[in-house]
Amino acid sequence: MGPYEVMSESQPTQPDQRDRNDQYVLTLSCPDKKGIVHAVSSYLFMTGCNIEDSQQFGDRDTGLFFMRVHFTAEPQVDVAKLRASFAAVGDSFGMDWQIHRADEKMRVVLMVSKFGHCLNDLLFRSRIGALPVEIAAVVSNHTDFAELVGSYNVPFHHIPVTRDTKEQAEAQLLELVEKEHVELVVLARYMQVLSDDLCKALAGRVINIHHSFLPSFKGARPYHQAHARGVKLIGATAHYVTADLDEGPIIEQEVERVGHDVTPDQLVAIGRDVECQALARAVKWHSERRVLLNGTRTVIFA
Repeated sequence: MGPYEVMSESQPTQPDQRDRNDQYVLTLSCPDKKGIVHAVSSYLFMTGCNIEDSQQFGDRDTGLFFMRVHFTAEPQVDVAKLRASFAAVGDSFGMDWQIHRADEKMRVVLMVSKFGHCLNDLLFRSRIGALPVEIAAVVSNHTDFAELVGSYNVPFHHIPVTRDTKEQAEAQLLELVEKEHVELVVLARYMQVLSDDLCKALAGRVINIHHSFLPSFKGARPYHQAHARGVKLIGATAHYVTADLDEGPIIEQEVERVGHDVTPDQLVAIGRDVECQALARAVKWHSERRVLLNGTRTVIFA
């Protein structure tokens, strides 16, 4: 066939070998020392796997090494076999490691109170395939968004929270997380502080979003406070939830510059947009297993 001839319909294309193989993601962290990359790549070679892409980072401050490898394996090799055979490599380097199928959507619970912009954004992104997640349920301490959630055919759970019922409400949430095999809880403007016990139970599995005016403008109407002070940058921070309120490891931040002529209501609208963007990226990166915890910081293989 000449360089400008078009292949006829009677000449089928050959599928890429990678399309016939199963794809996986390996993530790991461990004390940094020589031989880690060689050990991982040798293991994958010896098990008949092929590396599609690999990223690594050695943190001189903490002395830890981080790695994410996307690889393919023959169809007869399943994730259980990979995990069992990689255990010896992991043990030899003291690794904290995981292997997951790359096409496996992470099961997520979204939590919301009375501001629905982040909730609606995540529901829509999930529906159109922009987020590799399966939303197992939406939990709220109010019923305002029950109809919206229903329009996406996602189960809605109303779990009211008061000072007297907080422990019971959190127990219901944990029961739902366990029953639905949920890997990630997203606080999509959920305006309740999680208890220390719940933070520990779901450590590294809860993402929150908030405006980046903290600690300057606390409490109610922060955008109006910011307007009164002539703020020129509107920002949002997505981070993991810890017992230290709003101080967990940061995953993503977004900012938007504003002028002197912007009204408080316009600031609120801009703030909602940047909150949606920062949270969506954080959820996407986490669900693609691109985020590794590094003490009070994160390593992002984006």
